[in-house]
Parts: sequence; structure tokens; C-alpha cells
Amino acid sequence: MKNIGILGSTGSVGTQTLEVIKNNKEKFNIVFLSAHSNKDLLLKQAREFKPKYICVSNKEIKIESIDKIDGVKVLYGKNGITELCKNDNCDIILNAIVGYSGLEPTLQIINSGIDLALSNKESIVQAGHLVMNLASEKKVNIFPVDSEHSALWQCLIGEDKRNIKKLILTASGGPFRKTPKSDFAKITKEEALNHPNWKMGDKITIDSATMMNKGFELIEAFWLFNIGIEKLQIVIHPQSIVHSMVEFCDGAIKAQLSKPDMRLPIQFALSYPERYNLPGLDFSISDFSKLTFEPIDIDKFKCVKLAFKAIDEGGSYPTVLNVANDLLVDLFLKDYIEFNMIADYIEEAMNSHQIVKNPNLKQIKSITNSTKLFIKEKIKI
Repeated sequence: MKNIGILGSTGSVGTQTLEVIKNNKEKFNIVFLSAHSNKDLLLKQAREFKPKYICVSNKEIKIESIDKIDGVKVLYGKNGITELCKNDNCDIILNAIVGYSGLEPTLQIINSGIDLALSNKESIVQAGHLVMNLASEKKVNIFPVDSEHSALWQCLIGEDKRNIKKLILTASGGPFRKTPKSDFAKITKEEALNHPNWKMGDKITIDSATMMNKGFELIEAFWLFNIGIEKLQIVIHPQSIVHSMVEFCDGAIKAQLSKPDMRLPIQFALSYPERYNLPGLDFSISDFSKLTFEPIDIDKFKCVKLAFKAIDEGGSYPTVLNVANDLLVDLFLKDYIEFNMIADYIEEAMNSHQIVKNPNLKQIKSITNSTKLFIKEKIKI
């Protein structure tokens, strides 16, 4: 039985992780659960899964009652999250925190020598050099939870990295695959939140609509698989059945195919090297009868172009890309800006930035604050 800790248990990935664990009660034991603000769902989860600790990272929210939860310890705020990340009773910790605030927990988990199931892609986007160097030093495994990186990982098991010709990330194209770029300014929040294939949280769904999620995944693949940018490719695959592919030097291509369901990569990250039964994902020829691929238009989906630039420029540019996007997506969801302005303001933030070649954590925090200030001044909020 593996002992599991979950940061962000009330979000989309967190709730699906608990569904996986519920279906494999004899395989997993929950040590802790955390949420930012959703204390009602957190308490409901705690009553069902009986963790030793729960944490609410928003210090303004207090838990007055923990009826029917015997022996649970309640933690709060950043200090509470830090304490959880040092819990060496865990065999593996899932970081499903959304956004740039997930970086410090990622580093704390690795520094504690605990294996990491990583859903918070922003950790690597902001500070891939810090995360991967520390993981190497501490001999910690990082198991990707993103469906695309899980697919690449599964395709590469048993392969010699020297034989890789290309890593190919697939993208559904989101809800605006066929929408002309000239219409992007008219896109509503409701339209952007209507993803054709995946059920995700609001922030990740908007990232899919702008295709910034694919830009982040590009940067994540660059670091996770230690591969040159020239060997990374994105293709549009509307059916979301092929989750990624690896092309080898002899022309062979390996792909991981399945229905679009996040439970599969979540479960594999927790169960590796074993595989467990997963109900509802049985193969049906009708689901795989037509698979199509298209090139991506990076002029239309400018966020992808900006991600390529961030990798190419290196240093602190990915941090600016990540922080600006997080803030701008939130502003779009709150109706402060139009859809097309997300990419435009990210580009302005990157163009105004003075690169730091190898930023440490203190410098990343400073760049985070200065980027947030730049965006707020631009939009006058």
C-alpha cells in the first residue's frame, strides 16, 4: 500500500485522484489533503478518506468543526502546506495546486526526498532548472500527471533516449480550432469554457482555449525529458485519442492512445511501475475509427509562439510567460479583459522584461511580483 498526500484535493485533478484511490482502496492510503478555500468539500473528503492531516492554505478561512473526523490535525496557510510537504510518511505527493503558487511546494517536496506526482506544470515552466537539478541531487522521481507527458513517458519506457528523433505533443485545438483569428476579440467567457473533449477546471480550460496549455507543455517536455527544442513538435489532433507520440531515428513512431480521461495518467503516476484496472476506458473501434492530424497555426494561437520564444530565450522568460498568463486568465474570467488580450499582454510583459540568465528562487519571486505589477499597471486595476 502506498501512502499518498494530495495538495489541491478539491480541484479537478484532486477530485479525480480521489476517485482513482476510491477504486483502489487496498492499494493507497491518504496521509493528507489540502485545499485553498473550499473547506466544505475538503471536510467531506476528509470524512470519507480519513487522512491524518488537512490544510486550508487560505488563512482567512477557518474550520470551526471537524465532527466525525477522528484524530485529524488541521493546518493553515503557507506554513501548513510547508509542513505537509515535509511529511516523510508519504511515499508520493501529488501537487495539483493550480498556478504559479505551486512552485515552492514542488521544491519543498523534492527537497524532502519524497517522490512527486506533478500536475502543477507551472512549477517547471517557471523554474525548470531549479526543479530538475534538485530532483537529480535528491534522487527524487517526478511522475508527470499531464496526459501528454504521461503519454511520452509511457512511450519512452525501455527506450534509449539517444534514439529519439522527435517528441510530438498532440493538442485538441480547443473550442476555437476553426475560429478565425479576426473573431478572437468577440469570444465570450462561456464560449472559452466550453471545451469539446476534456472536463477541467476554469483556469486550465481557458489555457486550452488560448492553447497556452500546449505552450506550457512544450516547456515542461523540454525539461522533463531533457530534449532540445528542435526535437519538440505540436500537432492538432481534434479527437484527443492520441495523447502524444515519439518518433525514433529509424522512422518508427510510438503513440499512447486512450479515451480522454485524466484518471488514466493520474493512476499511472501513482501506481507506476504497476498498472491497475480502470473502469470505463475499454477499447471500442467506434472510438478510434477516425483519427486526424493538422499543423498548428502559431500566428493564430500566439501563446504557443510566445512559449517557443520563452524556451529559446531561456533564463527568466518562462517565469514572465507563466505569471502573466495566470494573472491575465483570472482577469479574463472576471471580465476585465477580452480573450485576445491575454496573448497580447503576455507579449508586452515579455518584451519589457530584462532577462536573468539563471534565476534563483528569490529572483523568481521578485520577477513574479514585478510581472504582476506590470500587468496591473497596464490594465489599471
